[in-house]
Amino acid sequence: MVKHSSRIALSQSALQTNFNFIRKKTGQGVRISSVVKANAYGHGIAEFVPMAEKCGISHFSVASSFEAEEVLSVCSDKTSIMIMGILYEEDIPWAVENGIEFYVFNFERLLIAKEVAERLGKKAVVHIEVETGANRTGLQADDFKKTIEYLTENREYIQFEGLCTHLGGAETLANKFKIDAQVLRYNNFLETCREMNYMPRKRHIASSAAALAFEETRFDMVRIGVAQYGFWPSPDIRYLHLQETKKTTENGLKRIFTWKTDIMDLRKVKAGEYIGYGTAYQAVQDMDIAVLPLGYSNGYPRGLSNRGQVLIKGKKAPVVGLINMNLFMVNISHIPDVAVGDEVVLVGRQKNNVIPVSSFTDATQLLNNEMLSRLPAAIPRKAVT
Repeated sequence: MVKHSSRIALSQSALQTNFNFIRKKTGQGVRISSVVKANAYGHGIAEFVPMAEKCGISHFSVASSFEAEEVLSVCSDKTSIMIMGILYEEDIPWAVENGIEFYVFNFERLLIAKEVAERLGKKAVVHIEVETGANRTGLQADDFKKTIEYLTENREYIQFEGLCTHLGGAETLANKFKIDAQVLRYNNFLETCREMNYMPRKRHIASSAAALAFEETRFDMVRIGVAQYGFWPSPDIRYLHLQETKKTTENGLKRIFTWKTDIMDLRKVKAGEYIGYGTAYQAVQDMDIAVLPLGYSNGYPRGLSNRGQVLIKGKKAPVVGLINMNLFMVNISHIPDVAVGDEVVLVGRQKNNVIPVSSFTDATQLLNNEMLSRLPAAIPRKAVT
């Protein structure tokens, strides 16, 4: 098999550490739904799902039926899959036939789900998403009672698997007043379910930030995205954890992701010469540079031109010149004995140095999630110990 210009390694032991930490924070009675939308936040659905299953995870959340099919192709028979976002009407029969759970955020979707389930002779498994203040998707309060009535009348065809909502901005403690209001509204929906004597099998509203920080949001299940990959949702949430545990340095979460490439060529540049396109970088002295075989088309942000760093032989080598579509250059004048084919770490650890994802995001204004999810699916991913 021919080689790609870069590769990603995923640490099974780090992932286990993360799930152990999350379970300790949320409690053993709370089910974890692993959020693997956006190609598992760039980590790769095909590689990540079996790794998570090895850690005892049996529920996965995605943003579309396309992603659900990707999970279905690699998961075990006992694993559950939940679509939180787009499910086209023509894909509802496929979802029902395969036992795929899906969000319902308008009453009309229930009518279609019931018709499909009746025709196929198999229950539609739905999570009713309610509007509590994020104003994205969610069933309005005016339609809720008739929704519960319809679910009650058609329980032969529709399984009321969950009642859920999305908390908008839980990663920022300044938004706590908004989160409190959303939790109150959600509890009001739950009270209506009690009054109408039809409760969901699962109650869930928390993503990583809320699950790690606010006990009142955990209920029966939490939807964990960024935290499982080893990232705190925000400094606020990490600082809150340190305050609660009275610790000063514990991280608790480990990055599972390492991104590597290899040196493509070596060049000597004389003082006064320009490196790469245009005049973005001029050598002020004689320099040795290494050419690396990837660029912005491969997910390495152009915003790191003249700002980024990589690791070669455990030393940081700064990017010089503009990031090209498929190439960029780094200064290796201070690193002895570099050869073509030497391994280069783009994100991760080499010897005693680290290039964190945050070094990308700080320089380019990209969110961690944004930077990772932009990595092309074509980059090979591999689970390691």
